[in-house]
Amino acid sequence: MTPQDNNTVLLARDFVMALFQNKMSPAFRFHNLEHTQSVVKSCTEMADHYKLPEEERFSLILAAWFHDTGYSKVTTNHEEFSYAIAREFTERNNVNELIRDKIRACITATRMPQQPATLPEQIICDADLFHLGTEFFFDKAKSLRQELVLTGGKHISKEEWARTNIHFLETHRYFTSYCTERLDDIKIAHLRKLKRKYSVEEEPVPVKEVIHHNPSYEAGTNIQKDDDKKDRKMRIERPERGIETMFRTTGSNHLKLSEMADSKANIIISVNSIIISITISVLLEKLERYPQYIFPTTVLLLMSVLAIIFSILATRPHVTSGTFTKEDIDNKKTNLLFFGNFHKMNLEEYTWGMNELMNNRNYLYGSMIKDIYFLGVVLARKYRYLRISYNIFMFGLVIAVLAFCIASFLTPSSS
Repeated sequence: MTPQDNNTVLLARDFVMALFQNKMSPAFRFHNLEHTQSVVKSCTEMADHYKLPEEERFSLILAAWFHDTGYSKVTTNHEEFSYAIAREFTERNNVNELIRDKIRACITATRMPQQPATLPEQIICDADLFHLGTEFFFDKAKSLRQELVLTGGKHISKEEWARTNIHFLETHRYFTSYCTERLDDIKIAHLRKLKRKYSVEEEPVPVKEVIHHNPSYEAGTNIQKDDDKKDRKMRIERPERGIETMFRTTGSNHLKLSEMADSKANIIISVNSIIISITISVLLEKLERYPQYIFPTTVLLLMSVLAIIFSILATRPHVTSGTFTKEDIDNKKTNLLFFGNFHKMNLEEYTWGMNELMNNRNYLYGSMIKDIYFLGVVLARKYRYLRISYNIFMFGLVIAVLAFCIASFLTPSSS
């Protein structure tokens, strides 16, 4: 985009953020500023992926910022009001009519049921429902249910809401290959989880109004306490949180063990360096007069040197090539969580690789698994060398002391 277009996007961002903060009802728990920012982020990612022409990219990003602003005026059929707000802004900022038409088409395409005609329209439709294929689906579904309750008129039971979501997931499809490849598997997993949890076998109840962009559903203002307890329990039982906790705890434990190993190696190196210094400065010059101490001194020095060598081997870093290729990312062979695999790459290539990693849940978890595995391999090597170093130090010190004692007893006393 041109500098002028970038400036217009920044002005639109500031305008929409102020509108959400000052004019949007707090009852909109789902259609809030966080959702709009998420849609803009997803639109930007897909615009980069598909290398959209500058004009289409510009209109798409503006549409993403304004697509839910109509909720500041109405709770139904908000798309026309959203475009009216966008049109007023774009006219004031001298955006040409062709761009305004594209913005209107993108915003209108998000009305349910979605019927996008162009690639930018498909992108904003998929970005608007991007959360269906992410780990945040259940949190977002809860927020939408609360929004419908607060803006509507009747209570929505957990079972009814679950069936509504099951029906929506079964009938929804992503329009772009970008989302299909990255999100469909996770979306299907959410659907299966809902069906298992609520034992849904029969056809879901018809849903006319409770779909993600029509908060006109008649819902009550009271969410019963037992439902809130079930919601909290559902969040606690989510396997994603357990997985994240497991990765975080395991990684932290590995790092602590690595720090302990380095500390132990440093102790061995320091102690034996002192022993070598004292031995060389005090004993070596006296060996000509006391040849019986040559063997014990040699044992002591050899023990200290070997202990230091294995301690250094335990802490010596190993850095890999530091590069990766597009094929490595496509084949999920590179772990970008380890600096040794990217330290020679430029920022743009690394950013692209990390975006690919973050957009693929299986690749992300696979990389975290590899990271923990190789941390474990490094730890095993560290502690193996440390064990050897400590054994050498322990047995060598005992042998050296015994040798000194024996040499002292066997030395004839001078009269």
